[in-house]
Amino acid sequence: MDNLKSLIREVPDFPKPGILFYDITTLLKDPAGLRGVIDGLSAHYRDAKVDVVLGIEARGFIFAPALACALNAGFVPVRKPGKLPAERVRVTYDLEYGTDTLEMHKDAVAPGQRVLIVDDLLATGGTAAAAARMVRENGGVVAGIGFVVELTFLNGRRKLAGSDVFSLMQYDK
Repeated sequence: MDNLKSLIREVPDFPKPGILFYDITTLLKDPAGLRGVIDGLSAHYRDAKVDVVLGIEARGFIFAPALACALNAGFVPVRKPGKLPAERVRVTYDLEYGTDTLEMHKDAVAPGQRVLIVDDLLATGGTAAAAARMVRENGGVVAGIGFVVELTFLNGRRKLAGSDVFSLMQYDK
């Protein structure tokens, strides 16, 4: 995955001083890089018998539909409140300073369906854990939780214990 890492731009002091931001837009614009992400994630989950791939707003939407096609699965969007038109289920979860909420259509995941949750970044794990909780509360089975990039120094995997967590690239700082 070093070839994919070389396509990620590092932006110091964004969004605030002291933060090193890993910008994946430079990876996305490279055809081989984008294909490498989809191929890498689909290879890991090829035998997971995934029924639907759930993409977390907003950057999970970039990868989840392509991954769903590669795995012959459907796509389910998880959105911020007020974005979905039909009956919804929601989960509110704690952030470092406050709370946030995610929603999905109530009929998006059927009981027993195997769901792969996808997002661009695993940092503290709170958003992915909330999505997994929503899937389970709706009767779905979390088949895995996949990321393009993982910031290992933030220990986000702790919040995802018991799930198959996979990331293509890891950063230790």
